[in-house]
Amino acid sequence: MLESHRGRIFAGLVAVCALAAVAYLLVASHAPQIAPAATKPAHVATRVATLEGTTADARRFLAANGVTHGTIVFRDLDRHDTSNWGRIATAPLATAGNRRLLGTRHCERVYVESGHGLCLAKGGGFGTLYSTEVLDAHFNVLHRIALGGIPSRARISRDGRYGATTTFVSGHSYLTPGKFSTQTLLIDMANGKAIANLERFKVTIDGTLVDKPDVNFWGVTFSPTDSNRFYATLATGGKTHLIEGNIAQRTARALHTNVECPSLSPDGTRIAYKKLVALAPGTPRIWHLHVLDLRTMKDTALAEPGAIDDQAEWLGNKVVVYGSGEEIKAVRADGTGQPVELVAAADSPAVLN
Repeated sequence: MLESHRGRIFAGLVAVCALAAVAYLLVASHAPQIAPAATKPAHVATRVATLEGTTADARRFLAANGVTHGTIVFRDLDRHDTSNWGRIATAPLATAGNRRLLGTRHCERVYVESGHGLCLAKGGGFGTLYSTEVLDAHFNVLHRIALGGIPSRARISRDGRYGATTTFVSGHSYLTPGKFSTQTLLIDMANGKAIANLERFKVTIDGTLVDKPDVNFWGVTFSPTDSNRFYATLATGGKTHLIEGNIAQRTARALHTNVECPSLSPDGTRIAYKKLVALAPGTPRIWHLHVLDLRTMKDTALAEPGAIDDQAEWLGNKVVVYGSGEEIKAVRADGTGQPVELVAAADSPAVLN
C-alpha cells in the first residue's frame, strides 16, 4: 500500500514537471532575444527607461563614421531609479529619439555575442559572493559558475563557443600593482563549464618559459575568425605584456609590452587597449586608450584625453567604444577627431552590429 501511494505521488510530480516544462517553452518561444547569430537583434527589455539611449551628438558622430545601424548592450546606471542599477539594457545606435530598454537581470559586468551572453552577477549559492551566468538569446540563465573573486572583465568569442571571465581574487583595482591577483577562466559556453585557467598555460616571453609566482592574467579577447586563438594581458616582474594564446594547445607567447585589457578589431588586425602612461614612482597610475596594429606593431594614441580603466569594444573597424566613469563614450580608432558621449548613465558596453 505504501509503495502504491509513493508511486501515485511520483506520477503526479512527473505530470506537474511536464506541464511546467511545456509552459516554459511556450513563454520562451515568445520572449525577446538578445542577438541570435546572423539575425537582426530584437529588443530585450521589459519596459522603456526614462533616459535616452544614444545621444544626438553620438548619432551624428556614428553617421559620419559610416555606422547606420546596430544595437549596444550595457549596464544601466540611472541614479534616478536605483532599483534598475546594474540591469542589462539595450539601445539602438543610430535611431533619432531612441530610448534605452531595460531587462530584469542585474549584472556587475555583461557581454553578449551571437545569441549568447555572460552576466557576472552577485550571488550564486553555497556561500559564493559572485557567479558567472551563461545566458541564452532570451537572457535566461542556462548555467551558473561560481566565481572566486570580484568581477572585472567578460568576453565571448564571435562564434559563441568560448567565454572568458576575469575576477580579482585579492584586491579590487588595477591601480595597485603587486597588491592584487586575478583569475582568468575560459568557459565552454555550450555546457557552462570552466575548461581552463590561464595560469595553467605554458607562456613564453622571448622564447623563455615564464615560471614565476607573480604571474597574473586578465582581459581576454578572441580572434574573430578562429575562437581557438585569443589575446590577453600577462603581468609579471612589474611589466605587462600582450600575449597570443592557443586554447587547444594550452600555450601562449608574449608579443608586446605595456598592453592591458586588449580588444581585437572585427577584421582581426588591431588591438585597442589601455596603456599605462604614468610610470614615475609615487605618481598615480593612469591609462590612456591606444590602438596597436598587429601587422606592423605601430602604436596609435586615441583622442580620448582622460584616464580610462576599461576593456574597450569595437563598433565596426573605425570606432572604439568604452566605459568612462558612468557613461559610455566613442572615439575614432585612427587617433583623429574627438570623443563623444555615446550612452549616459551606463557602462560595460557590448556592440551588436
